[in-house]
Amino acid sequence: MDSAIEVQGKQLKLSNLEKVLYPGAGFTKQQVIDYYVRIAPAMLPHLAGRPLTRKRYPNGVDAEFFYEKNAPQHRPDWVKTAPIWSEGNHRMVHYILANDLPTLVWLANLAAIELHPSLALAKDITCPTMMVFDLDPGPPANIVQCCRVGLWLREIFEHFGLQSFPKTSGSKGLQIYVPLNTPTKYESTKTFAHALAQLMEQEHPDMVVSDMKKKIRTGKVFVDWSQNDEHKTTVAVYSLRARERPTVSTPVSWEEVEACLKKKDANRLVFEAGQTVARVEKMGDLFAPVLELKQRLPDLKQLAASSSAEPEETISIAAQAEERPKPSRRAPVKSARRATTRRPSARKAKRRV
Repeated sequence: MDSAIEVQGKQLKLSNLEKVLYPGAGFTKQQVIDYYVRIAPAMLPHLAGRPLTRKRYPNGVDAEFFYEKNAPQHRPDWVKTAPIWSEGNHRMVHYILANDLPTLVWLANLAAIELHPSLALAKDITCPTMMVFDLDPGPPANIVQCCRVGLWLREIFEHFGLQSFPKTSGSKGLQIYVPLNTPTKYESTKTFAHALAQLMEQEHPDMVVSDMKKKIRTGKVFVDWSQNDEHKTTVAVYSLRARERPTVSTPVSWEEVEACLKKKDANRLVFEAGQTVARVEKMGDLFAPVLELKQRLPDLKQLAASSSAEPEETISIAAQAEERPKPSRRAPVKSARRATTRRPSARKAKRRV
């Protein structure tokens, strides 16, 4: 079944709308397109202007997929692209910019189920506008343990005077975003993130690892700091995931993170397409502050120039965090309210300095 439609004055031809892309849920391509149309008002601001990597599943989530960076040659002339030099490929890659609804619908029709934008805008590709920590649980750990680690991270961020915002990965874990929107470089965000991941591992060796080796991650949470890289991407907020069911990477409040940990119920932070749309209609975009909140990373020039920090250096970060005055309470943001938790383990680190 094909259909010709007009979206905001742009002509599109949709194909194979009845094809089931999620066999386990009977979720069709038409439903994928419908989801992206309904979530577009909240999602598009988080995609606009950012080079976009697509993960395409033309025969459904149970079949082969492929990543696509370069824009297809046969694309509508109204689809915007950005030329970005690729060191690995030694050529210019023309990334798609999902700036508007017609482009988002066109991508959904190509079965680009997962959308992975850059942490930087195309106009300043070496300047990330945010820092991200991807908390990935190694079975039998799950998102409940990720919530515990996420709350520890939030406490340390607050000692630095930084607000942070959680979202589900839509898969197994939790992702914590620290908006910056101020001049910085990946070298700074990656070094900071790596050092903080090492600190967490030192303080909680039974629960946290900062090394991606699979063999050491069983039952622990991998704090993936390496996503803070010009050549990597993280799944977009509100993107569908290629799981058995059409789950979504969904913004959550810190209260919901705490409730998941308290109840030890991983299902509290699993949201499918319809649920996420309903949440946005009721709660608005909990991730909106990530787009505009201006924050600066602390000056950590004492760290070694390499991306790997020595243990003494990571402890010095905790000491700095403890010595900074706590941020004054600003106008409350739904997804960044403070709740009572135990003091961050950074205190212990300070006493060892």
